[in-house]
Amino acid sequence: IGANTELRAAVYIGIEVEVGSGCLFYSGVRVLDRCKVGDNCTLQANTVVGSEGFGFAPKEDGTYAKVPHPGNVVIETNCDIGAMCAIDRATLGSTLIMKGCKLDNLIQVEHNVEIGEKTVIAAQTGIAGSTIIGANCLIGGQVGFAGHLKIADGTKIAAKAGISKHVKIPGTILQGIPAT
Repeated sequence: IGANTELRAAVYIGIEVEVGSGCLFYSGVRVLDRCKVGDNCTLQANTVVGSEGFGFAPKEDGTYAKVPHPGNVVIETNCDIGAMCAIDRATLGSTLIMKGCKLDNLIQVEHNVEIGEKTVIAAQTGIAGSTIIGANCLIGGQVGFAGHLKIADGTKIAAKAGISKHVKIPGTILQGIPAT
């Protein structure tokens, strides 16, 4: 844990976690095993970094086998993460939130997601696994992303949009369900 980092009441830091300097973690934050948080980051109350992703493989008998998630989460420098966000660790490698990102309250970031530099995401957005969001994107509240998508840099997405396809052209503006 770096210099001038403040951990408020009931913060939990797991095994082999790295936290940079100048951070502020509000009450109830959980940073689970092997995750990394860079310098000058703020995590608001009750956010969980590094929880297990939602991964189940169907078995022949109709039940489900849990898919292991041995990876981690890396939050780079100067990020702000709102209250009650869930950022799941990767199945392999890292779930990545790049420098300068701003995430509002109640956001779900699934396993192996990458969010590009200086992207801003409003409340109640859900990002399914292995989606890659470019840099400098503006994403409204309650946007839903299907998994395994690639979203171009500078994309702007209006509130409540449903994103089910890749966005290949930088600076695209989308709205609606499905987004157009």
